[in-house]
Amino acid sequence: MTVQHVKITLILLILVVLSSCNAVKRLEADEHLLTENTIYQNDEKVSDPRIRNQLYQNPNVKLLGVPLRLHIYNMARPNIDSILTSRIYDNPKKLKFLKKFWSEKQIIKRIDAGINFNEWIKRTGQAPTIINEEKTNKSKNRLEAWYWNNGWFNVDSKYEINLEDNKRGTVDYFITTGKPYIVDSISRKIESPVVDSLYQAHKDKSLIKSGVQYATKDFGNERDRLTTLFRNSGLYHFEQEFLNFDADTVNTNHKVNVNVLIGDRPVKLGDTAIKVPFKIHKISEVNIITDYTYQNRNKPITDTTSYDGYNLMAFDEIKYRPKSLTDNIFIKKGDVFKDIDRTLTYNRISQLRIFKYPNIKYVEDPRDSTNTNLIANVFLTPREKYNVAFNFDVSQSNIQDFGIGFGGSLLIRNIFRGAETFEISTRGSIGSSSDAADSEDRFFNISEVGADMKLSFPKILFPINTEKYIPNYMSPFTTLSVGVSTQQNIGLDKQNVTGAFSYRWQPKKTLTHQLDLLNVQYVRNLNTGNYFNVYRNSFNILNDIAQNNNDVNPAYFNTNEDGTSTLIIPEGANSFINDALSNNIDNLTTDELQDINNINERQDRLTEDNLIFASNFSYVYDNRDNLYDNDFSRFRGKIEFAGNTLSTIASSIGLEENNTGGYNIFGVRFSQYAKLELDYIKHWDWGNKNIFAIRTFGGIAIPYGNSESIPFSRSFFAGGTNDNRGWQAYDLGPGSTGGRNEFNEANMKIHFSGEYRFNLFGQLNSALFVDVGNIWNVLDNVDDEDARFTSLSDLSELAVGSGFGLRYDVNFFVIRFDIGFKTYNPALTEGDRWFKQYNFANAVYNVGINYPF
Repeated sequence: MTVQHVKITLILLILVVLSSCNAVKRLEADEHLLTENTIYQNDEKVSDPRIRNQLYQNPNVKLLGVPLRLHIYNMARPNIDSILTSRIYDNPKKLKFLKKFWSEKQIIKRIDAGINFNEWIKRTGQAPTIINEEKTNKSKNRLEAWYWNNGWFNVDSKYEINLEDNKRGTVDYFITTGKPYIVDSISRKIESPVVDSLYQAHKDKSLIKSGVQYATKDFGNERDRLTTLFRNSGLYHFEQEFLNFDADTVNTNHKVNVNVLIGDRPVKLGDTAIKVPFKIHKISEVNIITDYTYQNRNKPITDTTSYDGYNLMAFDEIKYRPKSLTDNIFIKKGDVFKDIDRTLTYNRISQLRIFKYPNIKYVEDPRDSTNTNLIANVFLTPREKYNVAFNFDVSQSNIQDFGIGFGGSLLIRNIFRGAETFEISTRGSIGSSSDAADSEDRFFNISEVGADMKLSFPKILFPINTEKYIPNYMSPFTTLSVGVSTQQNIGLDKQNVTGAFSYRWQPKKTLTHQLDLLNVQYVRNLNTGNYFNVYRNSFNILNDIAQNNNDVNPAYFNTNEDGTSTLIIPEGANSFINDALSNNIDNLTTDELQDINNINERQDRLTEDNLIFASNFSYVYDNRDNLYDNDFSRFRGKIEFAGNTLSTIASSIGLEENNTGGYNIFGVRFSQYAKLELDYIKHWDWGNKNIFAIRTFGGIAIPYGNSESIPFSRSFFAGGTNDNRGWQAYDLGPGSTGGRNEFNEANMKIHFSGEYRFNLFGQLNSALFVDVGNIWNVLDNVDDEDARFTSLSDLSELAVGSGFGLRYDVNFFVIRFDIGFKTYNPALTEGDRWFKQYNFANAVYNVGINYPF
């Protein structure tokens, strides 16, 4: 029997043992375990989760038909404290033996440890759901309330408890709805004329509509809508409690006649309560206190200035240019009061990272005899101007056997007195690697250092005024960033320089735009001679071909101690490639020539220096309310163009021509391509911690003009913890090639993932997933047909991975462990692609932080 069969047999045996456990062994003689709830609506079964969620009692959670958590709970012993105590103190010999080694206090601690472990088992498990008639009656009443709140005012219900001889039972609920009530007439009784005018002007947007079945939630939503409308139309004193609905159903033939009731504002005048009509309030003055703290609240203001209708004040000295603050305050002198202006100001000030969460207070203007003017006071508490942070970590990866990382950052706020932030960070690492290019027998033989600078402005920096198109309420930012890094004895020893000038703004809460006006990257390879030491798969293929051909120049080989010969790196390998592609070596087969050509193309592309001058635009729609929202959708679209401007002006500015007919800058051929990415994520919350999530991704990057291929840093890869989990990162594709290179990438990608997430117990969750996707080369200089996408028939090369995982939620992040199986492997011969590698021997074990999408 194979190891795989043993594992499967063991899993099945565990399930059989668990299923055979006595689930009711902890029940009293008169207790019964609830195994099923059934709801009948007018004699038809109900599966709607909204209705089933009304029940107070539900059967124990099952995994593959087995109530696993219940069995875990039953492992705990009742009266464990008495049991553990009697085992020791009722056994004189055992007690005497223990006292030779432990004190009385230690013995008690041992008993407490056993009690705590028993309690942990209970918390991990799930107590049996015992049929309780009181809770069943509550469920019946709650069902009636749900139907009543959805328009069935004459609903009637009953239940039946079915007890079985094996101490198990079921509950059936029978709902008779009757005829639903429909909203008919909608009238109003509004005492304040200004409120009545606002209601009339916006009644076409009412959420209570004639001819629609009554639903209580519609009335709650309409109350929220009207309250928001009034408080954003100048009614500073309006509160939700002033708004009521009267629903008349007496002798209406299942119709609901609605009356909207809004009274005047109650005001206490001395000991007398009177009612006064609501009024429209306007902002007569806006004061901005720029350095407020609780400690200086009673100190005198020493510095003041006015700008664009705002009064700026400080207890010490105003350290900000007035416009940098007033542009981010949406409460304006002369405007009517609006709650939304206060909310926008809160959000925008928080985004600046200059101040703590602001405090905004309104007071009635004592100078106004009409009592309609308001003074808005905006209290800003500055954060520390300088913030320093350090980090240190120890790591291990496929690049290094052992590594130490370190870094630091300095954040300077309000650096130019315009609410800007400037951040400079440095990072470095040293490590030990057996694959280092030049180890020199040192333990720390690889290193990487880098630095980044980022300057952020809370506005759009552009030669012309863009506020008409991107107003301040869209939270605009302009960011200028620069980064440099260099590696030593890591791969090809790259030097990397990046720079970007970008804009970001939010037209809506759910929508974000980002425009990188200029995104520059320069990659220089310092040690190209180390290529075949890094990409050993390519070298092994090349070396095997060379060893099997007698026409290869013997000078290209080194003789090993065992008498075998190996191509010299890099001279011998490169010379052999040149001879083969120049037809100077006989007896090479067509397949061997194709392999050599593929190796040469990949070596040329990965060892060439890259210079990218790109612009891109990203569109992100995300309707997720918060981190705990499990019912949302997210769409990201990104389009990028590189090299077009340089290509247009290359000849006119006298750029250097290269031997391919293109142009170089500083001796490097600049990249030219167009790239598109589309990414969609959708989550459905099915209740009771059951979530179904999908992700679809499509990307393509087409080189043209000055380029024949896409730079490695802009290409796509497949596999890994957040991709197709049946393969490791960079191991999948392109096409049906089988991931023969160490880092497989291409310029086209299709991906789909589906994942069902559910709770096991406590903070431990699980998931079942399916990942589908691959990468291909298209419209570039790769000739290998197995790697290219040429027609829709190549979709048969979409790899399928599936598996399961565990996720432990520690509140602020999730620790994830997934096992992915190669379900359909396009690298295998047709007919052998499905389930041939669906086993633990070929499984991929992924450890990650947070969910994959």
